[in-house]
Amino acid sequence: MKRTVAWVISSLTTVTGIITPSLALNTSTGEAGIYAHRLHEQPYNLTGKKIAIGQVEIGRPGIFGFDKIAAWSPTFQLAGVYYQNRDVKSNGNLDNHAAMVASVMVSQDKKLPGVAPNARLYASAIGAIKGGGQPQECLASQHIAQRNSGDVRAINFSFGESLEQDNRKDAKLDGNAHLTQCIDWSSRVHDTLYVIAGNQGTGGIPIPTDHYNGITTAYTTKRDGIYAKVDFANLSALPVGIGRSLIKREINVGSRRGINLVAPGSKVAVYDLAGTIQEVSGTSFAAPHITASVALLQEFGDRQLRTQQPNWSLDSRRHQVNKAVLLNSADKIQDKGNGLLLGMMRTIFSKTHYTWFESDAYRNPEIPVDMQMGTGHLNALRAYEQFIAGQWKPQNPVPAMGWDYETVTKDNYQEYVLSQPLPENSFVSITLVWDRLVELNDKNKNERYDLGENFEDRGINNLDLYLMPANAENTAQSVCRSISRVDNTEHIFCPVSTAGNYKIRVKYQQQVNQGEQPYGLAWWTVPQNSITLNAQ
Repeated sequence: MKRTVAWVISSLTTVTGIITPSLALNTSTGEAGIYAHRLHEQPYNLTGKKIAIGQVEIGRPGIFGFDKIAAWSPTFQLAGVYYQNRDVKSNGNLDNHAAMVASVMVSQDKKLPGVAPNARLYASAIGAIKGGGQPQECLASQHIAQRNSGDVRAINFSFGESLEQDNRKDAKLDGNAHLTQCIDWSSRVHDTLYVIAGNQGTGGIPIPTDHYNGITTAYTTKRDGIYAKVDFANLSALPVGIGRSLIKREINVGSRRGINLVAPGSKVAVYDLAGTIQEVSGTSFAAPHITASVALLQEFGDRQLRTQQPNWSLDSRRHQVNKAVLLNSADKIQDKGNGLLLGMMRTIFSKTHYTWFESDAYRNPEIPVDMQMGTGHLNALRAYEQFIAGQWKPQNPVPAMGWDYETVTKDNYQEYVLSQPLPENSFVSITLVWDRLVELNDKNKNERYDLGENFEDRGINNLDLYLMPANAENTAQSVCRSISRVDNTEHIFCPVSTAGNYKIRVKYQQQVNQGEQPYGLAWWTVPQNSITLNAQ
């Protein structure tokens, strides 16, 4: 059974628990990376406390006192470890890679802090099973999703299956591998956001990168000291030129894009099982930055729920909302200081040195995300700013920034009228996400996945997204649109050419399965009064 983890060790130090001068601080969580360290500090004090996240890999991290590792003082604590869907034996299925991925998420070391050091991490090892594979991986995923009384907000996948091991004839990345369907089913049924490390080339990890309902990531390397460039190791290119046969097999079939979001993954400093600092690279280490960022957002969301804040509800826990918030708040082009580019904090470059402005996703409304960059670079601080704007419903005018979880019915639409006018040349970012409907063929009717059962893909309803003048009725009058026919994500990033009042329209364009479609929506615009204040 061939399984792959997406990482390489680029260097290491032999000094246990100490960062030597040859190894920089873990800047992937700081200002060179995703700004998570800002959220750890006053006044935010967000560390993922009491929020459950998950990890599924070939092996698992260790637990001090349970696993007999000599002279090891762990930098993190785990809420639970398992082998597939049952308790694991002491010292069983330990794995350095899994420990290093966990370190990115929940390290409590002061010099090498994780993204969410106080989150509750549940980890399952799928192991190396002769004659096994995707069914056992599905069991492990379901088991992790049901931990913490069924309240696990995000699950990290830093491993995958080769197409060569898939039992389908002429297997392709069409979303129909057993594990891929399982992930999309679990996303919806268990309401958890899966974050999948992206494929990296020959013998890579293409399955389940073709899922629909979670986030697939590529990784960035530093440019002028900042994580701002998609690294060359990521296989995320159009199937043309040298190597096109390989690329055709290992990216999504058709015109659907494979990357949703990018995050730091080059020369990231982590702790391994023995407490030794390693410097590692790969999408394996980009994915946990995203997974753990969910824990930071959700800790804040649960604070709001406990104190019964207005414009806040249990919808804040929805995986569609988390996905929309993370994608919509991503960095693309650095703001010039006037706020017109939404205060974005860095410019992201593809591995071939183009920016979002040169991408086909910027020019073509049928392409919602860039092939290499997705919607841009993870920024936990901006995601927080997007999230704290709160939930706003389409019945009344909405503020310049916000999010919603709502339902739209066949041949109808929902509209969000912005309460303030938008200034000329200001940019707008809007992201709409909804689920592919995958159902379990539940033979024994126990409402759980069991070995021997399979899934049915019922497809994706087609929703479209528009930015329109507030008084417009016809979508032909829209100033920006995202109208992909092949995906369950729509994304608008465009300038407003004429100052005025605008609205967002979510339209149920074509029915494939159910007549009612739940969705997550996030928007970020520039109100006229903020530009006036900036000018003064």
